[in-house]
Amino acid sequence: MDSAALAKIIAFGRTKSFDSFLIVRHGRIVLDAYYAPYSADVPHVINSATKAVVSGLIAMVHKDGLLDGFDHPVLDFLAARDVANIDERKKAMTVQNLLDMTSGLDWDEGFQGGKEQSLVELGRSADWIKFILDRSMAHAPGEVFYYDSGNSHLLSAIILKLTGTRAEDFANARLFGPLGIAPPFWRRDAQGISIGGWGLSLLPHDMAKIGYLYLHHGEWIGKQLLPTDWVDAVDHATVSMNALFDPGLRYSNQFWVLPDRHAYMAVGYHCQVIMILPDLDVVATMTARDFCPFRRLADEIAAAVKSASSLPPNPEAAKLLADEVADVSTEKATDVGPTPDLATAISGKTYRFPDNPINIKALALFLTESQPRYEVEIDTHQPGNALVKLGGPIGLDGLYRKSKPTAFGLRAVKGAWQDGETFAIDVQYVGLGEQAKFVLSFGGDKVTLRGKARDGHEVVAEGAAGP
Repeated sequence: MDSAALAKIIAFGRTKSFDSFLIVRHGRIVLDAYYAPYSADVPHVINSATKAVVSGLIAMVHKDGLLDGFDHPVLDFLAARDVANIDERKKAMTVQNLLDMTSGLDWDEGFQGGKEQSLVELGRSADWIKFILDRSMAHAPGEVFYYDSGNSHLLSAIILKLTGTRAEDFANARLFGPLGIAPPFWRRDAQGISIGGWGLSLLPHDMAKIGYLYLHHGEWIGKQLLPTDWVDAVDHATVSMNALFDPGLRYSNQFWVLPDRHAYMAVGYHCQVIMILPDLDVVATMTARDFCPFRRLADEIAAAVKSASSLPPNPEAAKLLADEVADVSTEKATDVGPTPDLATAISGKTYRFPDNPINIKALALFLTESQPRYEVEIDTHQPGNALVKLGGPIGLDGLYRKSKPTAFGLRAVKGAWQDGETFAIDVQYVGLGEQAKFVLSFGGDKVTLRGKARDGHEVVAEGAAGP
């Protein structure tokens, strides 16, 4: 692969808020880049790419004979539950329908834009499986594709039912263990079921191992972990995703597929991607804080491939690539304004907010201490765990300061005064693929917070100093 072309890919990743970019060809790591403040040793939440791991576990359950067929009706596995809105269509819903997102359940996940309403309601429900199963049917199973993370969570519940173990435990024994992946963090719902639609954290190298397993038709070091026909079904997807942003996308077994590029992918929100390019013997993984163009990335990677064997040495191009990788891994200080007298007046005050789209209930800044810090209280709207208090250091010199690592990654925060009354905060949730920027305008005991919600909509919240 051409080093100069790879350097351009790294530079492009910077424009899309990448955290990491890794490329493996012929079983060798060709590119391994990490964008500051993210680093290689921090597990990264892969969001909906979790779905592809869950589907692989379903394939293993079938291979073991615990699942007699992918055409088995879903309700048979959950017969002990009192399911609402049962009709002939719901009775006909199969495991394969869940795998292909053609269950027909009434669901609104904002796939074509807009709010992820069903996910919001799911998060607030006490029993996720019941919430999903109780949905009415919008279509007959197999009739139409609609992206539905509820389908994936039902798959996780089926794994638990058939194996007697959570998906995470089954994966540790049968998938992660053989691949040399240390037991990762995997979120669970209130009933202790591994979340099927998201919530798994992996290192980029671990993501690449899963891609490499698929690239080699389910075989790992001489052992057939996944059936070859399972991988072949993914590689030859036929279900149209009906995606307005890319009509050519197809879907199979929880994978996104670009047939005209002969590429298939495990895809997670904000470009957490495991991309397999079989014709080129390439696996690429990306983690990011923004969305990315799959086709362009596939094309750029393909364009960097110049030969089936090693290229002649090119010291100039090799240096260009090494410099680009080093540059993105080094944090650069951003501009900060002079500190106004107001910094002393607001330090230590707690500002409380009414309900708002970004769920901040309280915020306090301690800007005049020797080690500046923040405290924030967030309403998660989840039963039994509604309010979460977070805190950590904040950089006032144009560089991020990192919180202590947690199972959900860590927070890197910096702030800067834009003028005598306006303070800007930049928060990276390192390892979560999220970044948020807020502007606080102070006046007396009032503060106005401006920023963007997770769906990109502008939000304004008015707060006041209080106990």
